[in-house]
Order: sequence, then C-alpha cells, then structure tokens
Amino acid sequence: MQQLVFATNNTHKQEEVAAKIEGKIKLLTLTDIGCIEDIDETGNTFRENASLKSRFIYDKYHINCFGDDSGLEIEALNGEPGVFSARYAGEHGNHAANIDKTLAALKNITNRKANFRTVISLIWNGDEYFFEGVVNGTIRNERVGTAGFGYDPIFQPDGYTKTFAEMSLAEKNKISHRAIAMADLLDFLKKV
Repeated sequence: MQQLVFATNNTHKQEEVAAKIEGKIKLLTLTDIGCIEDIDETGNTFRENASLKSRFIYDKYHINCFGDDSGLEIEALNGEPGVFSARYAGEHGNHAANIDKTLAALKNITNRKANFRTVISLIWNGDEYFFEGVVNGTIRNERVGTAGFGYDPIFQPDGYTKTFAEMSLAEKNKISHRAIAMADLLDFLKKV
C-alpha cells in the first residue's frame, strides 16, 4: 500500500482527510515520522503555504507527502480573512475570536457571500503537484452547530440549509473544499 505523509498537526484536518481516503493509501502523520517541528506559514497565498509544508517534509525526510492551506474568503471583506484565516484575530487557532472578528466586520453588511478554499501541494517522487477545492456559500449572522472547527459554525454552503458545523463529518466530506481537493489528489494517485 502506498504511504503518504500529511504535513499538518491539525487533528481536525487529519480526521477529515483520513475519512476521505478510506484506507486507499496509508496516511502518516508528522508524529508517525518523528517530525516535531512547527512548519511556519510565511507565504502570501494558500499555494505558497501548502508548498512550504510539503517541501519541508520532503526535503528533510525524503518521503512522499502533501501539505495544505485553506481558509475563508469573504466577498464584502475583499477576500479576508483569506490566508490569515487561522490567525485573523491575532492568536493562531483562536476560532472563537476569529468568528467574533468576522461577525463584527460583517455587521450591517447585507452581502454575505463567501467561499472556503483549499490548496494542496503534493510532492510525489520529488515532483510537485497542486490540487484546489472551493465551496461557495454565505456567512450566517450567528453561530449554529457544534461539529467541525474554525469558521464552520457560521458558514452555510450554497444549496444547504445548515452550516458545516451542523453537518456530520460524512456529510461535510461530500462537499467541502478539502474534500474536493482530496478527491482530485486521490484520482491523481490512481494514475501514478
């Protein structure tokens, strides 16, 4: 079975990707390969940050791997929080503060259009490939639901009446930005 390292310490992302892969390849974590370093996201785009992660792992461990970067892009906020989604309110990973800042910025704004975007950088036998997934939706006026992570409680995908945070992992994994990008990655791996 093919092995592939997912260059993230985010357990929520690991769970989503593992569910999407369904045992088709052996997914390794950074812990599995003994990587304890934090990989800085210093890029200005999702693509740059995804590439930084996968290149760090491949260059140091010489194993096929992928990294991703993703975030929320809100039309009325000129694409913010975008690449800064995880640290929008200042502290990295403070989901509650990030949501609070987003809702405050959208107060009295009627255009609630947004999208989640994921870019994956796969390094396979030294060559780099990119996969992207986007899901469009709207930002709710308040938090709804307790599942998921990040901005899931305020993001309602187009064509649905509930937020990502109201969906089961299986439901979200059928339509999410990360699921779309992972499906393309898996299709690619079937061909190599």
